[in-house]
Amino acid sequence: MSVKTPGIALAIAPMASMLILLTVGFTFLGLSIEVLMLVAAAISAGIALYLGHTWQDIQDAIVDKLKTTLPALFILIIVGGLIGSWMAGGTIPMLVYYGLKMISPEYLLVTAFLVTCVVSVCTGTSWGSAGTVGVALMGVAVGMDANLAAVAGAVVSGAYFGDKISPLSDTTNFAPVVAGTDLYSHIQHLLWTTIPGFILCCVVFFFMGHSAVADGGVPEKITEILTNLDALYSFNVLLLLPPLLVLGGAIKKLPTVPLMLGACLIAVINAVLFQGFDLTTATSAFLNGFNVSMYADMGIEASAVVPDVAKLVNRGGLSSMMGVILLVFCAFSFAGAMSVTGGLTIVVQAMAKGIHSVTSLIGATLATTIIVVSTTCDGKLALLIPSELFRDLYRKLNLDPVNLSRSTEDAGTIIEPLVPWTSAGIFMASTLGVATLDYLPWAIQCYTGVVFAMIWAVTGKGIKYLKKAPTTESLTPNAAH
Repeated sequence: MSVKTPGIALAIAPMASMLILLTVGFTFLGLSIEVLMLVAAAISAGIALYLGHTWQDIQDAIVDKLKTTLPALFILIIVGGLIGSWMAGGTIPMLVYYGLKMISPEYLLVTAFLVTCVVSVCTGTSWGSAGTVGVALMGVAVGMDANLAAVAGAVVSGAYFGDKISPLSDTTNFAPVVAGTDLYSHIQHLLWTTIPGFILCCVVFFFMGHSAVADGGVPEKITEILTNLDALYSFNVLLLLPPLLVLGGAIKKLPTVPLMLGACLIAVINAVLFQGFDLTTATSAFLNGFNVSMYADMGIEASAVVPDVAKLVNRGGLSSMMGVILLVFCAFSFAGAMSVTGGLTIVVQAMAKGIHSVTSLIGATLATTIIVVSTTCDGKLALLIPSELFRDLYRKLNLDPVNLSRSTEDAGTIIEPLVPWTSAGIFMASTLGVATLDYLPWAIQCYTGVVFAMIWAVTGKGIKYLKKAPTTESLTPNAAH
């Protein structure tokens, strides 16, 4: 049977069906994203079969897609174990503890931003950071009769600063996977758009948020968290060995998986030697995540752990990443089935007619990512779909994949909490008690990524090429941008 080439309508059909399924099924009906992605994959496979491809062709394409992501998926799984073991070993609680001690009520906005940055970088979770220290900081703001929208914006900015660049963040791990680059190169390239936003946040929050406070003491809720962490953990400098191992190894470009496993092993040893957990409990935290119920073996009742601390430490474990891995499998089943028809190439070729420069390509990536996150309400799909659409076009323009992964994070991960109907927007608004559109102007870190991404695209700064910058003969006259 001869294989037919799809027309533009049939080429668009798989992506259109996926967007419709996710918009209607997930947003309005609350159906599982994984199931909807499999339905979209089935539609794509049906189109491929109609065009004359065999099931073996489809299966091979899916396997090829997954095969390229396996090394990164191993890292993603180990990140879960790393978080769980670091919780049990006391590494993350200690970093949070000393981060909270930085609070100065006299500089509420900039302090809220910086403290949440520290916690989110250490934990890799925007939701956990906002749901713990963010809630505490909002309580401080209420007591000081401060601008709640501004404080919420500072908290959201800090929370997504870490969610964007922390090696413990699932989206920071996921973006390079789907773009075709590695974690540390991705984080390093993100600094071009993240650090300017960070500096701008510090300046704005310092000058706009400075106010004299009569009571310069540490707020009661913060004191409660500090006291509880101090009672539960034994802090010492050796607890810094796991992150120092990971950071030092990253600088020396040592293999990531052995580094992370080594850091997990040290954290498990710390949990036994310094925190009083037995080996079974410590390894269970690595496998299934840490939970306050694990304190029972040490004679500490779960009720002795304050709710905010429980929210912070109940995280991690290899098993915690299985949901993300399942989503990757379902998403790449769709991507693999769609790739068989060659429809993606046809769509990209149609889009590429208006893309002749670095500026237009990055602009198209940012716009597409924002559209996907707004229509599907899912940050990970906003990383996946543009990566699938534009990956080959980046290579064609001699651009390193880190430009693609950075662009999707700039317009996906940190834009999501600014959209009121996404899960991130709903969570932040309900958790902090401030409407999404109210804190949006103050969530400076979240939208400056797009601004600086376009500035660097236009100026040519912060753009990484595979070999050397393309000459003006290889692209259109404005290709140098």
